[in-house]
Amino acid sequence: VQLQASGGGSVQAADSLRLSCIASGRTFGNSMGWFRQAPGKEREFVAGISWSGANTYYTDSVKGRFTISRDNAKNTMYLQMNSLKPEDTAVYYCAARQGIVNDPKLSRVDYWGEGTLVTVSS
Repeated sequence: VQLQASGGGSVQAADSLRLSCIASGRTFGNSMGWFRQAPGKEREFVAGISWSGANTYYTDSVKGRFTISRDNAKNTMYLQMNSLKPEDTAVYYCAARQGIVNDPKLSRVDYWGEGTLVTVSS
């Protein structure tokens, strides 16, 4: 599985951005999600979604502001980020867990995409 993330950029606080992640290869059944890594910090989970899209999971700091979704016909996952804050500044990575497992928390990551930088200024 190959993952290609895009959509990052530099915005002001309270603005919105939408990240996209296009998957190729053995994508059927995969749970997918987004992680982020801020400067000087460890990579952290942001949001995840099951293959069907029926199950989603978010870290507390983005609940109510971020929405994860996917379009399996396009092999694409999205992260709509609203009300962005300076603390959301990070490199965002898309990730996938191989196999037909309902795991929106992405307790295991088998594939990583290259990151896309999101910078939020106050």
